[in-house]
Amino acid sequence: MSKEDKPPKKPWPTKNAMEQVYALKLWGENNSDFYSGDGSHLTEIVRPYITALTTFLTSFRKPLVVCDLGCGDFNVGKELVKHTQKYIGVDIVAELIAHNKEQFKVENLEFHCADIAAEDLPSGDCAILRQVLQHLSNAEIQSIANKLTAFNYVIVTEHIPEGDFTPNKDIISGQGIRLKKQSGVDLLAPPFNFKVKEEKELSSITLDKGKGVIVTTMYEVFEGFTVLR
Repeated sequence: MSKEDKPPKKPWPTKNAMEQVYALKLWGENNSDFYSGDGSHLTEIVRPYITALTTFLTSFRKPLVVCDLGCGDFNVGKELVKHTQKYIGVDIVAELIAHNKEQFKVENLEFHCADIAAEDLPSGDCAILRQVLQHLSNAEIQSIANKLTAFNYVIVTEHIPEGDFTPNKDIISGQGIRLKKQSGVDLLAPPFNFKVKEEKELSSITLDKGKGVIVTTMYEVFEGFTVLR
């Protein structure tokens, strides 16, 4: 079979899976048509994260351009916009992005609809991925990781097992997270081997017994360039 005769590569199932999550309210619901789950709304999870990110973002002399890759219903991101030069919220669900554009209107805020594994990312100083990678296959994570080298800082939040675990067991997108396999995403471990200058834990929240830990880690990516702080 020649290259021209090969069938087109099937797209990753993430878009359909995420659209179904919101359409069927699989992550729960509140008064909005879109709800990104308890991880975006429970005070004991959200407040320490916002405090940690605010401390990081306000440590710079010049505010950063932040790209929130997988911004969800924006219940968390809305608290960070004021600490940035520009805040770009990105999500794969078109209806969600349209909703966010109507609900959140700030001069330095914009929203884009994109599949971050398959499409180009917006330009910025800092990329945020809050409990996003845990839902994706290793192939998608690798595609995203290859693009993250364009940022000076990458802040990743992941739901991982408490204690020792084997990182990066592969999953099919949209079929849960690695916690049920006693695994979790670690960008620095194989097969990703993401290269960074510095790694710093910004927050760690231990959930009820057996439900794992939500860890937020900051990676400084470029060794030859540092934004003034």
